[in-house]
Amino acid sequence: MKNYLNFETDIQKLETEIEKLKDPYNQGGLSEVDTKKISNSQEEINKRLQEIYTNLDPWQITLVARHEDRPKAKFFIDNLFEDFIPLSGDRFYGEDKSVIAGFAKFNEHSVLVIGQEKGNNLEARIQRNFGMMRPEGYRKTIRLMKLANKFNIPIITFIDTPGAYPGVGAEERGQAEAIAKSIECCMMLTVPTFAIIIGEGGSGGAIALASSNKVIMLENAIYSVISPEGCATILWRDPKRTLDAAKAMKLSSKDLLELKIIDEIIPEPIGGAHRDRDVILENVKKSIESNFNEFFDMNRNEVWTHRKNKFLKIGRSKGFVNQLDDLNTLTMKKNEIHSFIENFLKSKIKLGISLAIVIVLGYLMFFL
Repeated sequence: MKNYLNFETDIQKLETEIEKLKDPYNQGGLSEVDTKKISNSQEEINKRLQEIYTNLDPWQITLVARHEDRPKAKFFIDNLFEDFIPLSGDRFYGEDKSVIAGFAKFNEHSVLVIGQEKGNNLEARIQRNFGMMRPEGYRKTIRLMKLANKFNIPIITFIDTPGAYPGVGAEERGQAEAIAKSIECCMMLTVPTFAIIIGEGGSGGAIALASSNKVIMLENAIYSVISPEGCATILWRDPKRTLDAAKAMKLSSKDLLELKIIDEIIPEPIGGAHRDRDVILENVKKSIESNFNEFFDMNRNEVWTHRKNKFLKIGRSKGFVNQLDDLNTLTMKKNEIHSFIENFLKSKIKLGISLAIVIVLGYLMFFL
């Protein structure tokens, strides 16, 4: 059974009509299938999908990113990689089933694959904790990323989470520290890292694994510091103002590419990635291949420098920077108080050195 969003009611009616036309038994007896009418209805569906999906507002994009039928991380791992060997446990507490991680082959190259998995049905979603990782999940990925880095193996991450799990147990086990350590680990790696946001990229739960050389988004994915509902509740005390929040947050792939937060957008089939999985699978594969080739001839230091410079450049046009092309200009302008304190300390140091010299000279004159 297909799931439809609230702005797809016309599509739902047309597709229901097509299903009835394809099954003449539902019409009270045997009859011929009206192929011409089916063809016309399909053309109308394609036309309506084109109209709707080329004019989605940020809140509608959020709903598409959360679509129940949208391809999940496990789908991409199963179909893009060969010889996948899943690895479990953080060696401290236990296994987190909301993240799938292991080594595999991509075009005959060894890679570490990490995927935040939401699950495809209610039972799986509960088991996967709706893609919300706990501290042990981040510690597991840190362990595997360090292992990949040791053996010079590139890392590919599929991001799809509403955020890190905010439960009491997770906080007691050091959720914030685990996320911070994961970001630190990602930034210190000397192997190429690619993060692909396939659905929701929510808060620190996403950035903990998306601090990569290349941050790539599917066309109808989202990437934000908080959910639109949470933002609307905080700013306006009204969770219904999700559209206003989504617009203000610039969470869509087009906005984020314009802001240079992400590096690439992977196009989706008209109607979303869930409507043609073969197409989105091929598009993701081409993106990974092209990015692999970009880093193929880089040494470890060049890979690390590329990632460092990428994040240093974000937001520079509105920061405390004079020359945008020179990364060494990341210095804050000193205000008068800072200048006074600095000059005061320098004068005290100079005075101390002078007194020390006088004392030493006096000692030499009187005792030698």
